[in-house]
Parts: sequence; structure tokens; C-alpha cells
Amino acid sequence: MSLVKVRLAAMMFLEYFIWGAWYVTVGTWLGRTRHFTGSEIALVGGTTAVAAIVSPFIVGWLADRFFATQHVIAVLHLAGAVLLWVASSQTTFGAIYWLILAYACLYMPTLALTNSLAFRQMKDPKLEFGPIRVLGTAGWIVAGLIISHLNWEVTAFPLKLAAVCSAVFAAYALTLPHTPPLKRDEFKAASVIPPEAVQLLKDKSFFIFVLASFLICIPLQFYYVFTNLFLTEIGVSNTAGKMAMGQGSELLCMLFIAWFFRRLGVKYMLIAGMSAWALRYVLFAFGNAGAGVWMLYLGILLHGICYDFFFVTGQIYVDRKAPLAYRAAAQGMITLITYGAGMFVGSFLSGWVVDHFATVAADGSATHAWQPIWLVSGGLSAAVLILFWIAFKERDEMTASS
Repeated sequence: MSLVKVRLAAMMFLEYFIWGAWYVTVGTWLGRTRHFTGSEIALVGGTTAVAAIVSPFIVGWLADRFFATQHVIAVLHLAGAVLLWVASSQTTFGAIYWLILAYACLYMPTLALTNSLAFRQMKDPKLEFGPIRVLGTAGWIVAGLIISHLNWEVTAFPLKLAAVCSAVFAAYALTLPHTPPLKRDEFKAASVIPPEAVQLLKDKSFFIFVLASFLICIPLQFYYVFTNLFLTEIGVSNTAGKMAMGQGSELLCMLFIAWFFRRLGVKYMLIAGMSAWALRYVLFAFGNAGAGVWMLYLGILLHGICYDFFFVTGQIYVDRKAPLAYRAAAQGMITLITYGAGMFVGSFLSGWVVDHFATVAADGSATHAWQPIWLVSGGLSAAVLILFWIAFKERDEMTASS
């Protein structure tokens, strides 16, 4: 591996280490230590969804037209480090929410910017990007293992760790290969999602795919925001490290996704992914920290199928359906609909459901009836699965061909 590729791999490691360091356990800190309600925890977790809606405009306005990509990454991470550090010392919902929302709006654009910078430095991204991007998943796993080893799940230290690493990344970004802006024309909202990408929604199968993608991201937020709190509350130890098993299974499934894709096609790959979400929530509903702990572990290990079979397969499907000139815009539209709108709605719904099944003590601490919470999210996933199974009619020869 060349020195440039090593530097890009280190960039990916830091980028996702930062996200994994604070996001996995923030709900546990807010619930167990700050005694926030489920709705408040979900809103903080949903800040990344709001940022996912805003970030394409930041990327399109700044990095594409005015400043070198590595400079934008450095400034965003440095400002984000300050916000995250300040947020870690706050005690009220309002202060924490607005600080983390501001931080998320700075961090989320860097996901696209690091990808863009990496692509610009490659001769053949299709072959070169995968081994580099996998270091991002490794960064997320390492962050979880460190936090578990230090028993930081219920503290603000994960936010401080992420803040320090964000400042380090800001300095490191300045050493990355120079990646100047490509465009100087006037920025317009339509340049983020051009009408040609929206026109894809006129295709019935593509519309059903987009609708199902939006709907499945609503129960998805139950997992992302509340799993660590759930595991901690029922007595599982070293939760962040054990949740990192999910990223390990993601790496394993990624190795075989092309093989499954050729044999199953888009429809049944997506069905498998949605089925895994529903099954995961059932396992969580009936698992426990004792004899049923295997159900919790299996639910976590299903993350590879949940994520790769649905999201990665969806990206492949969009790439095939969209015209060559608008593939990036089509992927951006799907990101807005799923990670943005879907998870934004999911943050409100998951918070309401968790609060509905909560018992609050006199000191403000809460315990939850987790079984009905997971059954609700599992039922929502199953409903989306049935809708997609019935309504999606893409031709087999298009989806199953490699």
C-alpha cells in the first residue's frame, strides 16, 4: 500500500473513531447519569438526522466551490471539537441538545468530504476505496472497545475522547493531499438534488424502494439511540465493546455481499435486510443478561445483514437505476430520505414509545419495560417488510445479474 493510501486509511480511521466514540453511548449517559426522558434522548440522537439533511448544502457550497477539501475538514473538526467538549460538561437538555446539534451539523458533512478527498486521490476508486474505507469501521470498533475497557459508558468521557480526537484530526487533515475545489459557478439548491434525480421516483419500483427505505429507517432509530441504554439497564457489562461485534459482522458480510447479490438479486437482498431488523428486535425483546444473553449477542451480530443487505444493496440498486451523470445526486437524495428524514421521524417516534413504557423514580431516574418497546419497533419493521415484499416488482433479470 502506498504512503498516500496509508494516510487516507488513517483519515478514515479517525473519522469513524470520532463518531463511534460518542454516538453509541450518549444515550446511556443522558439516561443513566443526566436522567433525561426517552424523548429527550431520542432528540439528541436525532441530531445526526437533522445534520444529514443540512450537510449536502454545506458540502456543495463550501468544498465544491470555494475551499480545498482538506481545509474544510480541518475547520469543521476543530470547531466540532470545541462544541463537543463544551457539551460534555452541560447538565440541562437545552444546552446539550443545541450544542450537539451544532456539532452534528459540522461533523456530518465531513463524512462526504473524506470520501470525496479519498476518491480524488485514487486512480481506480472501485478497487482502491474498499480497503481504505474499511479502516473507518475498524475505527468505530476500536472506539467501542476502548470505552468498554475504561467503563465509560455512563459518563461524559466518550464525548471528551471524541472531542480530543476531533482536534487531532483537524491538525492531521492539514497534512492530507491538497484537494482544491472543482467548481466556481453559483451554488443552487437544485445542484444538490437535480430534477433529473427526482424524476427517478416516477419509476414505480424505484418509488417503492425509496418509500420502504424511508419507512424502515423509522424503527432503525430505536436501535441506534437506545440499544446501549437497554443493555446497560438490564445488566450487561462492557456494552460498547459488545456492540462493536455488530461492526465486526458488518465487515464479514461485506466480503460476501457480491456473492449473495448475484444469487438473490436486489429484492431478496433487501427483504433479507429488513427481515434481519425485525428478527433483531424480537431477539432483544425476549433476551436477557442471564441465560438469554445469546439472544442479545445474536441480535447484535445481525447488524452485518441489517446494514449491508439493506443499505449497501440499496446503494448498488440506486447506482444501477440512475443515469451515469446523476448517480451521485441520486445517492445524495437517498441519504437525505433515509439518514435524514427517516431517522428524524424515528427519533420522535422512538422517544415517545420509550417514554410510554418508562417508570420514573423520585430522583428522576427511569426504568423501562423493554420487551414492548422492542416488539413495537419489530412490528414496524415487519410491516415495512410486508409492504415491500408485495409492492416491489423489479424485473429479476435486472436485479440478479452481476
